Amino acid sequence: MKTRTRNKHTRRELNWRYVALVLSLPGLLAVSGCQSAGSASARDQSMAATVRAVPVAVASAVEQDMPVYLTGLGAVTAYNTVSVRSRVDGELKQVNFREGQQVNKGDLLILIDPRPYEVQLAQAQAQLFKDQASYRDAQLNYERYRDLLKQSGAMSQQQVDTQKSTADTYEGAIRADQATIDNAKLQIEYCHITAPVSGRIGLRLVDAGNIVHATDTNAMLVITQLQPIAVIFTLPEDSLPVVVKRMRQGTLTVDAYDRDDKIKLATGTLLTIDNQIDQTTGTDRLKAIFDNKEGVLFPNQFVNIHLLLDVRKNSTIVPSVAVQRGPQGNFVYVVKADNTVEARPVTVALTQSNQSAIGSGLQVGEVVVTDGQDKLQNGVKVEARTPTGNSIASPSNSQPAAAAPRS
Repeated sequence: MKTRTRNKHTRRELNWRYVALVLSLPGLLAVSGCQSAGSASARDQSMAATVRAVPVAVASAVEQDMPVYLTGLGAVTAYNTVSVRSRVDGELKQVNFREGQQVNKGDLLILIDPRPYEVQLAQAQAQLFKDQASYRDAQLNYERYRDLLKQSGAMSQQQVDTQKSTADTYEGAIRADQATIDNAKLQIEYCHITAPVSGRIGLRLVDAGNIVHATDTNAMLVITQLQPIAVIFTLPEDSLPVVVKRMRQGTLTVDAYDRDDKIKLATGTLLTIDNQIDQTTGTDRLKAIFDNKEGVLFPNQFVNIHLLLDVRKNSTIVPSVAVQRGPQGNFVYVVKADNTVEARPVTVALTQSNQSAIGSGLQVGEVVVTDGQDKLQNGVKVEARTPTGNSIASPSNSQPAAAAPRS
């Protein structure tokens, strides 16, 4: 009896649970509908995010002159390098320079003891005085003998000729004495060593008190002329015809840049082209001259050379990074007035450093994308910013930036 009553109650609880489930079903469906609506809203927001403007860097196409350069690698060489050696033997008495000093041509640098050569000069002058006296006596006797021969015949022709020869001998001795005097004076002059060129002195290689000789192989000092200074650089042999042609038309300008090819060190002119091509490298050497007034160039310094060949007037210039390459050729992304981009084919007339001259396909003042092209295609909306980070509202209202002249 109790079992029947328990089963009866159990069936009744199950019935009530079924009724409660049915009654709660509309609420569950409502909740599910709300969740589905939320998911749809999130998808819509995600899609909206995908159509947001793509941030890109832009620059305006400008009109300016485009220089045409040939580039090469070079090394600075001294215009003149002089190793100063002694031309006489003697004790080094004075050193009148400091290491690294800038000297002018003719400055007294070193004094070698001149006293031995001054003594030789005095001896030669004394011998000259003696020979001059002997010559005068021989010349007077010759004149007497000659007169006696003409007047009375008291002298023979042989005696006259012998006396004439004696006078000529003393005249020759006088000339030899004068040469000895000149040589002694020259040795004294060699004792005073002066700067043969203007330039900078290197390290001192000998000290005062040492005995130097004319046969010494080691120099006493080295003078390097730095103003002006030269640069030897190379160019491919294919570039030589146009360089030769431009040299006939006038002087070519040469710029020297640092090792990183970023900072211009000096500006000079092309002097000459070597007379032969290196067959192993297919290049030829050229020499340029720089006044080097600022002293920024030193011998054996490595430099990058930019040889100016021509200047193309009124070219349409854009940064080289704006030019993209595709299957159909070169193109740029142009930002239109509605801030969407257009992939436009262009022809590149010339590329120098980080700038490109556009031959066709682009007008001055149009805005091109310089960074972020990998996210773009035709019609994509962009948020255009200049390289400085400033936004531009519309390309049609933007003014092309004035390009800085290339130094």
